[in-house]
Amino acid sequence: MKSKTILGIESTAHTFGIAVTQGKKVLSNLRDSYTTEEGGMIPFKVGEHHLKVFIDLFQKALGNAKIKIKDIDAIAFSQSPGLGPALRIGATLARSLHLLLKKPMVGVNHCIAHLEIGRILADAKDPILVYASGANTQIIAYDENKYRIFGETLDIGIGNFLDSFGRYVGLGFPAGPEIDKLAQNSKNYIELPYNVKGMDLVFGGILTNLRQKLQSKEYELKDLCYSAQETVFAMLMEVTERAIAHTGKKEILLGGGVACNSRLQEMARILAKERGIKYYILPNEYNVDNAAMIALTGALMLESGVSTSIAESIVKPYERTDEVVVSWRND
Repeated sequence: MKSKTILGIESTAHTFGIAVTQGKKVLSNLRDSYTTEEGGMIPFKVGEHHLKVFIDLFQKALGNAKIKIKDIDAIAFSQSPGLGPALRIGATLARSLHLLLKKPMVGVNHCIAHLEIGRILADAKDPILVYASGANTQIIAYDENKYRIFGETLDIGIGNFLDSFGRYVGLGFPAGPEIDKLAQNSKNYIELPYNVKGMDLVFGGILTNLRQKLQSKEYELKDLCYSAQETVFAMLMEVTERAIAHTGKKEILLGGGVACNSRLQEMARILAKERGIKYYILPNEYNVDNAAMIALTGALMLESGVSTSIAESIVKPYERTDEVVVSWRND
C-alpha cells in the first residue's frame, strides 16, 4: 500500500470518528460516542451529537497526526449502511473537504471496513469475518469479487439484542460492557430459546423470554446476563463453524463492537483451535466503530482506482455487504 495520507470519517451510528492514516500506519484515531442513561439511539439526536463534535475531533485528529489540512491526499467516509441523519453529517464533511482541498474522496461500506482493517492490521489473508455489532450480525467471506454473507440475523443485531436487554434492566446505553461484567460473576445457566434457522439467527424471541423471566423475579440478573451471552454467542459460533466448513477458509476474524466481549472472544478462540485454523482479534479500538478502518479501506479502494464523485456521494443507509463489488482484491 502506498503511503498516502488519508483522512477517514466514521458516522454510521452512535460513534463519530476522525482518523488519519499513512500507508498501514494509523497516525490518529479519535472518536466521540452518543450515550444515554436511559433509552437507546434516537437518530436525529445522534445526528445532532455528530454535528456538535466534528470540528473539535477534526482539529485534534490533525494535531495528533502532526499534519496540516493541506497534507491530506484523500478523504474516505462511511457511506453505508447506518442511520441516515448520522451518515449525512459525515458525508457533508467529506464533500466540503473534497471541494476545499480538491482532493479525491471515496465512500466506504462500514461492514466491509471491519473486515479490511483486520486484513491490514492483523495481517489476516482471507478470513471468515464474524461481524457482531449493534445493528449488524453477519458471517462474511470473500468469493468472486464480493464479500458474501453466509449467515446473518433475521431480526435485530446481536448488539441491539444486548442493548435492548440492558435498557430493560436499567444498564444504560450501550449496555454490552455491563452485561459482560455481570456475566463474569455467574456460571448458573438458565435455559433460553436457541434460535438458529439454517444459517441464520433470530434474537427477538430470546429477548422476550428474558423479559418474562425478569418479571417473574425468580432469577438473578447476573445469571440472566450469563445465560443470554452463552446462548446467543453459541448460536453465532454454530453458524460460523458451518460457514468455515462450507468455504474451507483457514482464518477467523472477529469484528464489530460486540467483538470486544471477553466471552465471545474465548468462544471464537476455542472454535479456531478445534478446527485447526488461525484466529485474529484486533485491539478493541479497532473493533468498535472507528474512522481508522474507513481510512485504511478507503486507501485500498483509491489505490485500485475507485473514487466517489459529489453526485455519487449520496448516503446509502440500507446497502448490504454483498452488494458492493470488491474491485480492490484480485485473489
